[in-house]
Amino acid sequence: MDKYGFIPKNKGEENPFIIQEGKFGMLGSANRLGWAEETFMANIEVKETIGKNFNFKRMIYFNIAAFFLMGILFSRTAWLQIVKGDYYYGMAEGNRIRVERIEAKRGIIYDSNRHPLVRNTANFMLYVIPADLPEEETERERILSRMCEILKTVSVDEIKTEISKVKPKSLEAFRPLFITDNIEYEKAMLLLIESEDWSGVILSNKTRREYDLSSQSLSHILGYTGKINDNELKKAGDDYLPIDYIGKMGIEYFWEKDLKGVNGNKQIEVDALGKEKKIIGEKTGEDGHNLVLSLDAQLQKKLEAILSDHMQKLKLARASAVVMDPGNGEVKAIISLPAYDNNKFAKGISSKDYKELLEHPDKPLFNRAVSGEFPSGSTIKPVISAAALQERVVSENTTILSNGGIRIGQWFFPDWKAGGHGVTDVRNAIANSVNTFYYYIGGGYQDFSGLGVDRIVKYMKLFGLGEKTGIDLPGEASGFVPTKEWKEKTKKESWYIGDTYHLSIGQGDLLATPLQVAMFTGFFANKGKIYRPHIVNEILTGDDKPISKIEYTI
Repeated sequence: MDKYGFIPKNKGEENPFIIQEGKFGMLGSANRLGWAEETFMANIEVKETIGKNFNFKRMIYFNIAAFFLMGILFSRTAWLQIVKGDYYYGMAEGNRIRVERIEAKRGIIYDSNRHPLVRNTANFMLYVIPADLPEEETERERILSRMCEILKTVSVDEIKTEISKVKPKSLEAFRPLFITDNIEYEKAMLLLIESEDWSGVILSNKTRREYDLSSQSLSHILGYTGKINDNELKKAGDDYLPIDYIGKMGIEYFWEKDLKGVNGNKQIEVDALGKEKKIIGEKTGEDGHNLVLSLDAQLQKKLEAILSDHMQKLKLARASAVVMDPGNGEVKAIISLPAYDNNKFAKGISSKDYKELLEHPDKPLFNRAVSGEFPSGSTIKPVISAAALQERVVSENTTILSNGGIRIGQWFFPDWKAGGHGVTDVRNAIANSVNTFYYYIGGGYQDFSGLGVDRIVKYMKLFGLGEKTGIDLPGEASGFVPTKEWKEKTKKESWYIGDTYHLSIGQGDLLATPLQVAMFTGFFANKGKIYRPHIVNEILTGDDKPISKIEYTI
């Protein structure tokens, strides 16, 4: 045996056909030739046994079971990655990365002298992120109770109700859930300090509108913004959220797309409480466009005062007035009284105040100048005069005797002045509003042939009656011009000569808006041209650089 424990080999002693014994001296008693042969033969027997016992059916069953288990594993993986991928990704990333919207500044509205009629002011809004609120009920209750204690405008149960509407295992749970807004400054500061230690509570400083109150009649023109409702949200598009404000009335509504602007966003990393740690990325938006109106705020204020004074003297509860430049259609002042305080809506009007406005007998929310339809009265007489002159029913020298009215059978159609106006031509008829003259030229009398209802209707429509003017304000009414066909179909009555007489002096079923009257009156001041009335003159960028000047056609 050498120093490594091996037994030295002697030449000529090796037999290649038997397993040599004594290879490893450490084997001890097992180092026998017989043991080695027995072991070798035993291995041969095991191999033969395995071959005899192999079962092909068992192998098939095993493969089927393995395939089935692999299918389950694959399906589960696919379900986790595809079906629930967004959720788990949101859980992972939502706990660390958030996308926060950067709200675009809403555009400013100026009068024609660049005096701002509305401004953006601070609006503190409170949200919770349901997924970030403490899971422990006691801690969650403590936070909500303290929050409501500070606010005094919302209850814990109300907040819980809103939270319960959010599915716990959804991306929605990681989005801000609106609680309240228009929080007073002192309360907002207290919430800001205390919420630093509250998980899932966010206080945001956004903006709301504050309107010029120097002339309350501006409320019908400017309108107001309010919280977007479900129907508006469906129509508005992807750039709006349930917490947003949107134009509801007036210019705020009609010019919403320009005023709103385009929101930006920023990616932020948040801590365990959901508070911002740092900004990772940012996408800038675009502030809303500023609008320059044709309206003169000082003229509006003066006209409102004059109209209010006359209403008081005449003991009237409702009135409207329109001042328009006939040379270009610019509306310089437009009044509808009574009006309302649009700042109440901007702040979030109470149910009580809103109900009072709705039930008020004089309807302060109603814009009479644009939406009101009234008998035009004698304002229509210049239109009838122009039609009669154009159709050569009369000339500028034609005279008609006004002796107090005309009689058709048992029916008498009076002049407004007892005894009449005497011999009248077209100029005098317009100046003194002589009814008899218009009975003649409208419906005819005795051997005098008038325009007749068909030609009267034709010219009324040429002057814009019976259709909207197209002013850039919402809620405009079209008025109404009655016809023979309409009366026969609707009232089941024939058209009588008396109907034509009434139509000729702006009575009967004829309806017009004050704005329509201002528009067709401009025809005579502008030598036969009518411009479409408009409120907005110019569109500017958020920093008051010109974008476009509105051109309105005849």
